Amino acid sequence: MEPKTNANATIGSTRRNLLKTGLVLAGGVLLAPDTKGAVISSNQPASVVPTAKLGRRKLGTMEVSSVGLGVQNMHRTYQTTIPYRPEMIKIIRKAFDSGVTLFDTAEAYGPFECERILGESVASFRNKIVIETKYGWNIDQKTGQRLPGLNSRPEHIKEVVEGMLKRLRTDRIDLLYQHRVDPAVPIEDVVGAIKDLIGQGKILHYGLSEPGPQTVRRAHAIHPVTAIQNEYSLLWRGPEEVILPLCEELGIGFVCWSPLGVGFLTGAIDANTRFAPGDIRGIEERFSPENLPNNIALVKLIQSWAERKQAAPAQISLAWLIARKPWIVPIPGTTQMAHMLENAGAADVKLTTDEWKQFDQELSAITIKGLRLPQGVLNFSNVEAPKKQ
Repeated sequence: MEPKTNANATIGSTRRNLLKTGLVLAGGVLLAPDTKGAVISSNQPASVVPTAKLGRRKLGTMEVSSVGLGVQNMHRTYQTTIPYRPEMIKIIRKAFDSGVTLFDTAEAYGPFECERILGESVASFRNKIVIETKYGWNIDQKTGQRLPGLNSRPEHIKEVVEGMLKRLRTDRIDLLYQHRVDPAVPIEDVVGAIKDLIGQGKILHYGLSEPGPQTVRRAHAIHPVTAIQNEYSLLWRGPEEVILPLCEELGIGFVCWSPLGVGFLTGAIDANTRFAPGDIRGIEERFSPENLPNNIALVKLIQSWAERKQAAPAQISLAWLIARKPWIVPIPGTTQMAHMLENAGAADVKLTTDEWKQFDQELSAITIKGLRLPQGVLNFSNVEAPKKQ
């Protein structure tokens, strides 16, 4: 069903009828033919250019723009349509021109194809940006076939990184995440492999995605963790309980995937929305016909503040994240140029301290119903790595 236009969301209300925010899943992907690109050789780490349009902040010791860009859906949207590749390249390059310096991808997106798209797009300005990508699903490195479960064995990590470097057309990865904690591999072995790669200059920084907190502590004790990447938004605030305080304690940055609630926070979904076959949101409890009418209260709150601040709902949602901590960076994804520009503009949306207090008071009155993901996917989150024998 086509989302309805809400007259109360004048700016940005017609956007997001196809929703592109990043979401990590273990299943259902489209394989693309293998294409090889030349490697850009540089022994210098990425240096981020100052920008007037986007502020800058730190992930650990690494400086990035206050809003990044996720490229997960640039090979295939939630609705299983295939975006026009030349336009995806234009969006990535325009994002850089607009001040975005943090670009997020993963081997699992495609698999491989989004890394290729990003590598081709940023080749001319590679040394002026930060590329972050992820390993960890059990993917055959020759065929791209997804095999059951996870794979963070040290020898596999090293093989994966070699493929990443070729697809990204670079000689180093600025920030490499373990996509999900592997319950069969001690984190000490994982970080040992990462340290080897850092020593070789192939990785500059590393992080973890959706990890258990004790695994974070164990990893950080071996080699400093630069960033944690978890789902975090006005729709899902779970990291506030344990992970965000842990990041603050240890000096770890935090990157928000799905910062727009897979499109929900943009106002593109209403109580009557139903999803296309193959769209993961169609099997998420929070978007079920039973729960959507309740959860729409959050969208209405955001829309009211968007009108008040003459901003788009997406910009209010991203500005809220940016305002939480100076080391939090959202990475909204999109396949539409106008949406990317709108997201980047969130850094310009300012609320006073009193306004944010009022917003949070109104937010506290809303309870979201339904799990954020299917239970089978949630089982991969908040996992603790096994003890080193």
